[in-house]
Amino acid sequence: MPLYLTESEVAGLLSHGEAVDVIEACFRRMAEGVVENRPRYRLRLEGGALAVMAASDLGLGFAGAKVYAGFRDGARFEVLLFRADAPELVAVLEADTLGQLRTGAASGVAARHLARAGATSLGVIGCGRQADSQVACVRAALPGIERVVAYSRTEERLRAFCDRHGAEAGESHRDAAECDVVVTITGSPDPVLRGEWLRPGTLVCAVGANDGRRRELDNVVLERASFVCCDSLEDARIESADLIEPVAKGVLDWLEVHELQEVVAGETSGRQSGDDIVVFKSNGLAAWDVAAAAAVVERARERGVGTRI
Repeated sequence: MPLYLTESEVAGLLSHGEAVDVIEACFRRMAEGVVENRPRYRLRLEGGALAVMAASDLGLGFAGAKVYAGFRDGARFEVLLFRADAPELVAVLEADTLGQLRTGAASGVAARHLARAGATSLGVIGCGRQADSQVACVRAALPGIERVVAYSRTEERLRAFCDRHGAEAGESHRDAAECDVVVTITGSPDPVLRGEWLRPGTLVCAVGANDGRRRELDNVVLERASFVCCDSLEDARIESADLIEPVAKGVLDWLEVHELQEVVAGETSGRQSGDDIVVFKSNGLAAWDVAAAAAVVERARERGVGTRI
């Protein structure tokens, strides 16, 4: 009988540090070629959209799909987890918290492998519901982070975020941009990060835009970057306006864009010097959902959490 896990149950089963390790291992399996990932596609609904994304991970022994219905006033996320070697539905997980966790963990993996040595500051542009896990996972990956600077156009949201994380409230986007690691996690249709603001050695994790019509980085960010990578080139060509538009304008070439799995597996070093500006463009992969869901289900079984359906 499949196990059903609610949002509150999922939240208590996987720490941020554990999630970073789980997603890092997922990237390694991707590099080994035992993961097959399918890009997200969307179907129109009455005032919203239904999104579907799927992956099989033969190295882990699981396959699955995330399906979510998004509307202006909210969204509902579910992950279906199957065994990869038998016709068995293992679990159904409410997956809003899971999605936030695995997305933050991917930025943590990028920070672990691409941040300059001795990085001590983290800037966050955007303080919505996805931003909390970004801070927690980057801190887990880089214990040397001593200072977090956040910026949001919404004053109330910014103050609450800073209270939760002991962060400094920036007066502008630029305050957050002048850090060793900068995460953009906004819903803005136009760039919120300008390349001229970045200091030498910065790692940029662009996380917020994933529908091909919104971008968070201006072209100067890509012009200054010594190394650009993404989670999946196949997905990036569909969803990453942050890369699609610079390529179209000749600022960047797809041949210059790597996948983070290459760095995690040691196939390329990524950062060549402490002064390099490095960009990681994150869209979100179903393979991460499968890996995170499998880890959560394993812990749920150990602790007797969840409901059989």
